[in-house]
Amino acid sequence: MDEADERFMREALVLADQAEALGEVPVGAVAVHEGVIVGCGSNRRETDRDPFAHAEMRAMSEAARELGRWRLSGVSLFVTLEPCAMCVGAMILARIDRVAFGAGSPKAGALGGLVDLNALPHNHRLEVRQGVLEAECAERLTRFFQGLRTPEG
Repeated sequence: MDEADERFMREALVLADQAEALGEVPVGAVAVHEGVIVGCGSNRRETDRDPFAHAEMRAMSEAARELGRWRLSGVSLFVTLEPCAMCVGAMILARIDRVAFGAGSPKAGALGGLVDLNALPHNHRLEVRQGVLEAECAERLTRFFQGLRTPEG
C-alpha cells in the first residue's frame, strides 16, 4: 500500500463519516495537487436536494476554485467508493490525472464495477488504483445500508 494513498484515503474516510452523520450515503473524496489537498467533498444529495452533490463532484469543484482553473491536470482524486458514470465523465472532462478508490461498486461503478468508461476511446485516460483501504471503506457502506434495513434504522 502506498503511504500517501493511504493517508489521503483516510482523509476521505473522515469526510464519509461526516456524510453519514447527516444521514447521507457515507462517501468522501479529496482532490490532491502536488501532495496538498486542494478540494474536499462528501455526499450531500439529500441535504442539498442536489443530484450533482456527489463527494467527487464537490471535491473537484473546490479544487477548480482553489487552483483557479477548470483543467485539473496534475490532480489526483481519492474517493471511498468507486465513482459513478457522472463522476467519471466529469473526471475525464476535467483532465484529472489519477483516481484511487476504496470499495468497488458492482451496481453503479464506472471504472470497472458496472462499466468502465475509462476504456472508451477518448482523448484523456485516467490512471486508476482500486482497493485503497477497501475493507474500511466497504465497512462504512455496509453498516449504513444495514442500518436502513433494520426496524430502528
